[in-house]
This record gives sequence, structure tokens and C-alpha cells, in this order.
Amino acid sequence: KNSIVTQSSVCYRSGVKSGRGLLFLRRARPARRRPAMVPNPRHIRRLLLVAATAAFIYIQVRHFSAQSHDAGRLALAGADQPDLSVAAVVIMACNRPDYLHRTVESILKYQKAVASKFPLFISQDGTNGEVKNKALSYTQITFMQHVDLEPVHTESPGEHIAYYKIANHYKWALDELFTKRNFRRVIILEDDMEIAPDFFDYFEAAAKLLDTDKSIMAVSSWNDNGQKQFVYDPKALYRSDFFPGLGWMLTKSTWMELSPKWPKAYWDDWVRLKEVHKDRQFIRPEVCRTYNFGEHGSSMGQFFNQYLKPIKLNDAHIDWNSEDLSYLSEDKFLIKFGKDVANATPVHGSDDLLKAHNLYVDVRIQYNDQGDFERVARQFGVFEEWKVPLLTQFNLFMFRSRVWQVINL
Repeated sequence: KNSIVTQSSVCYRSGVKSGRGLLFLRRARPARRRPAMVPNPRHIRRLLLVAATAAFIYIQVRHFSAQSHDAGRLALAGADQPDLSVAAVVIMACNRPDYLHRTVESILKYQKAVASKFPLFISQDGTNGEVKNKALSYTQITFMQHVDLEPVHTESPGEHIAYYKIANHYKWALDELFTKRNFRRVIILEDDMEIAPDFFDYFEAAAKLLDTDKSIMAVSSWNDNGQKQFVYDPKALYRSDFFPGLGWMLTKSTWMELSPKWPKAYWDDWVRLKEVHKDRQFIRPEVCRTYNFGEHGSSMGQFFNQYLKPIKLNDAHIDWNSEDLSYLSEDKFLIKFGKDVANATPVHGSDDLLKAHNLYVDVRIQYNDQGDFERVARQFGVFEEWKVPLLTQFNLFMFRSRVWQVINL
């Protein structure tokens, strides 16, 4: 009937009925003395080793926990902030360190102010040491290297294997940027290009067109007939059925469509096929925003002196953020362009050049076949490549002669 609470050697006994208690001290029995033991050095070393191991494991666990916490915090912070980049810019390089240096210096001149919007990459195909060292010397640029030592098997004897290597490199680099690094858009440059002062502003404005107009497949900075004598208006942009290439931007969704069926070679000609672009068009400027100085390369300087060297690189300041580009929507552009063609003065006969030069208005010249087109092109000195008008809507080919416009039909 009684309860006892014991703490150490003190015990409190309470009587339930009387309410009185008794406090008493119980003496502890003396402990038996054990003989002193001499410590074993081997045991001491073992204990110290176990203690050190336990301490190391504890420190590593704490360090890992802290890293995981910080990573989670940064991931959450990043999830709250939108991706501010407009597009990744990749320079495709191989074995020309001097060309690469000139290209990078041109880009950095205008990219520093917009570095967060346009992160830079150099993608090297192969193992050229000078190119790799040059790329790695730029701390503000991310270097990627594509090394494929498999032998190239061409589909036809005598083909230049460089075109196969280039196509393979393009696919690898774009897969890397779109799939692994998850960029929304990518601008592709090559290691023999200089850019215009408004290059990045131009592509930032054009990115909005790509996002909103699904009839546009890509945006280019190049005009095949952008020679000094054929261009006039630095603000003028056009829709084209012909893919210009040479400094161009595409979206991730478009690349996800193209990547699985990417060709083994001649990728630019492949993009121009109707079954590939599916009647989508390309935006290009009248005055080029890139200049190709690559006299020596895979094309072995073909047409360089006649067509590439005289290209006009834009030097006018254009505030693209304030420009209204709604005229480039498919419906508006076709209506306006159709009126321009209809209102142009028709010119006939073998002396097209003389007649056009005597008319200070837009003129329209009709050709009947490839030979006829090449004859007219030679008269004016424009690019004679038959694929250009052949792969465009209504076989239409347009350029300016001095300050007036010539339209070939």
C-alpha cells in the first residue's frame, strides 16, 4: 500500500493512511577494489583508429548534407527565376586557329554587353591542338569538343568527306545544346565569320517572330545577294523559301523535329528540301549581319572573290526593339510583296540590264528556264546558283540594283 521513490541513495517513504513520511539515508556499500590494469598499446592504437574513422565519416556526412541543402536551395531559387537567355551562340570550329581568333574577337566586341542573354560556346570538331588551346584561352566561352575517329564512308566515290564530317559535327553540337543543356534557341556561326554591331539586337527581335509565327522555320543573318551594289535598306527584312544559312537561329522544337532524320552530308541543301521545311519560310535581312571571310575552307574558296568578298556588312545602328516587325507575318507579307511585284515595271528582251538601268523604278524581268535565268544573273552580276530561284515560291528571285529594285520571275 505504500509507494517508494528512490533517487541515488535517498529514499522517501510516505504513509498513505497517516500522511506522515520517513526520510532516511542509506549508505552505499563500498565497491570492491579491482587490481590495476596496465593499458595495452595495441588496444589504444585500435581505439584511436576507430575514433578517427568515426570522426571522418561524421565530417563527410555533415559536408554532404550541407551540399545537398545548398543545391536544393539553389535549385528552388533557379526555379523561381525565368531563363533570361535569348539564345546560345555556338561557333563551329575545326582546324583554323587564326580564323577562330578573328571570329571570336569580332563577337566579343558586341557580346559583352549582352552576355547573359547570349552565352557563347565553341564546338571543335577533331583534335587540332592550336584550335583547342585558342578556344580554352577565352574564359568567358564554354568549350565543347567532338571527337569521332570512325572512318567516313561516302555514298558516292570521289565525294569530299569534309561535308560528312561537318554534318556529323552539327548534329552532335546541336544535340548537346538543345537536349543536354536545354537551350530554347541556338544561333549557329562558323569560325570564318564577323558580325555586325546590331547582330544580337537583330536576333533578339527575331526570336519573338520564331516564338509566335509557326510558319517561320529559322532566322538568318545572311543574304546571298548582299553585295554592296545590291543592297540599300539596313532595316529591310524578308520572308524567303530559300534557306540562306551562314549565321542562323532555330528553336528547340524545330531541332527535335530535324535531329532524328539529320542527313549524313550536305545538311544545308537538305534543309532546303520541301519535304524538310514543309513550306515554312526563313527570315533574312537585305543587308547582311554576318560577313564570311573564309577564303580557305571545305568549299576551297569557291566563288569567294566574286560573291563573298564584296558582301556588305551592316554598319548602321538599328534599334530593333522599337521596330514593328508585324509586316513579316505571313498574310501581311504576301499581300505587300504581291503588290510590289504587280506594280513593278516589266522588262523584256536580251538587253535587260540596259533597260533596267534606264528606269529608276522597280522592274520585273521574267525568265523561262535555267539558261535564261543564268543569262540574266550574269548581266547583273548576281549569284548564278540555279537552286536559289528554283527552291523559292513562284521561282521568284529578288535583288536591288544600285538604289532600285529588280525582281526576276
